Amino acid sequence: MTSRERVRNTLNHIKPDKIPLDLGATGVTGISASSLTLLRKALNMYKGPVKVDEPYQVLGEVEFDLIEKLGVDTIGVGLPVTMFGFVNENWKPWKLTDGTDVLVSEHFNTETDEQGNLYIYPGGDKTAKPSARMPKGGFYFDTLVRQEEIDPDNLKPEDWVKDMYKVYTDEELRYLENRANDLYKNTNLSLMGNIGSAGFGDIAHVPGPGVKNPKGIRDPEEWYVAHLLYPDYIKGIFELQAEIAIKNYELCWQALGDKIDAVFVSGTDFGTQRGLYISLEMYREFYKPFHKKINDWIHEHTTWKTFYHSCGSVVDLLDDFVEVGVDILNPVQCSAAGMDPKYLKDKYGDKIVFWGGGIDTQKTLPFGTPEEVRKEVKERIEIFGKNGGFVFNTIHNIQRGTPTENLVALFEAVNDCRSIV
Repeated sequence: MTSRERVRNTLNHIKPDKIPLDLGATGVTGISASSLTLLRKALNMYKGPVKVDEPYQVLGEVEFDLIEKLGVDTIGVGLPVTMFGFVNENWKPWKLTDGTDVLVSEHFNTETDEQGNLYIYPGGDKTAKPSARMPKGGFYFDTLVRQEEIDPDNLKPEDWVKDMYKVYTDEELRYLENRANDLYKNTNLSLMGNIGSAGFGDIAHVPGPGVKNPKGIRDPEEWYVAHLLYPDYIKGIFELQAEIAIKNYELCWQALGDKIDAVFVSGTDFGTQRGLYISLEMYREFYKPFHKKINDWIHEHTTWKTFYHSCGSVVDLLDDFVEVGVDILNPVQCSAAGMDPKYLKDKYGDKIVFWGGGIDTQKTLPFGTPEEVRKEVKERIEIFGKNGGFVFNTIHNIQRGTPTENLVALFEAVNDCRSIV
């Protein structure tokens, strides 16, 4: 069975020959550039600085030689545009705060203040206000709020949306088409479409890190309060975003077709460690109708499966997710309240594909022993892998500071255990 066949079986809840493995197909299933460097060195595969292909979280590009070595089954298809609105191109050397040498885009432009905090600019334009900051010694960037004074009587959804989301150009569609055609023809990997921009209320995007002059409500706290104070404004933003997303899905279906197996629809976090960010009632009023609208269009017009990322305890939303047609859940944060692996698999295993949940990146992977890493990997594969419907991935990205021996133990354990169910 090829990687593509393996993933397609899994997405249709058909038992594959072995558990599929993802590393780096999306911006929430990857590995920090620092940890990637350590892993390549441990495997005697280091060939120079890795590329930081996702600068917001400082993730490294997982190249084909490592995909083959580790037995990874997936790869992403998306535009080479970062969260900060600049294109990854013309790579230049840079050094992470832990001293790791990496490569970054020529548009990765930063300034350091007197306290050692690092600032980065939207579109790489240093004449604009910086849109994110990495604290001295930090692992990744935090977005900065650049909100203008709000006039409640003049809040316009179109002002919020216009610089954030756009219909793909012909040039962008050609890039996606060429990328998908190349990967489909020259690999047997399953292709994940990082396309569409349907992450309604994704709090990482709300401040507009890639926008030079963001308009409207951009402060995360004020954003949530606005659901109560200005509900029509929030819903108006989602309406416009949905229109653009569906148009982009339509264009991408014409260009990419069934070469893509799944699409990354949403990265909006609804869960905390102990419960939901918002009430069920608020989810059902503001988000559920738009999730259904997007999923219905995709399921009616394409063969794609829908991928939803939401950290934290989202167990109380899963019945709603099933109802609106969510096919894939990530990262499956088993350490959060109510997210017990056996309960999730028993109740939802025939309805939702669990893409993640493979190992805890809060405790076990960064702070456990290699033996504890191997034990947890085996346990999760035995639970989630039963009867298909499971793609192995860590619970969110592999963070910087993960011990090298645990990185090696992780992938050894996956490949030792992925055929046992």
